[in-house]
Amino acid sequence: MLNDYEIKKEDFFIITGANMAGKSTFLRTVSLQIVMANIGLPVCAKVMEYSPIKLITSMRTSDSLTDDESYFFSELKRLKFIVDEIQKDNYFIVLDEILKGTNSTDKARGSRKFVERLVASSSTGIIATHDLSLCEVANELPQVKNYYFDAEIVDDELHFDYTFKEGICQNMNASFLLRKMEIIQ
Repeated sequence: MLNDYEIKKEDFFIITGANMAGKSTFLRTVSLQIVMANIGLPVCAKVMEYSPIKLITSMRTSDSLTDDESYFFSELKRLKFIVDEIQKDNYFIVLDEILKGTNSTDKARGSRKFVERLVASSSTGIIATHDLSLCEVANELPQVKNYYFDAEIVDDELHFDYTFKEGICQNMNASFLLRKMEIIQ
């Protein structure tokens, strides 16, 4: 699958999409390309123009009984670390579904404020989210651009094209999958 993309300095992409459509895989691919390019390894691309940049991510935060730390608190500490680090140096930021440990209203508000803070710091990066309301920030901040990975239900089967597209995903699949797996009716 060929997915061309261009992320300019100070661009911030919001990526939406159905479950299993490719959002997290795309984040990992971009992150791996940055790591490989930074250490001088060949990258998997037909063409790549790149300026070295440090990478910082929040992708797999977990709780810890040993440290008496909830998942949500662990994630907040990671986001605080990111905010502190981007004050000192330029980073490419990769975030996967932030603030998923809180209610949807608080998540939407907090995620938006966090993206606004990152953009105000002239950061470059990508965030994947299921929160479509977060995409509205692109209407106010020209640095923010919306992209998506799609899923389609055809003949009661789920199909993915794994193609990176401009815009906001309109197709979701959680309810379909819950019914298909006979979790709900």
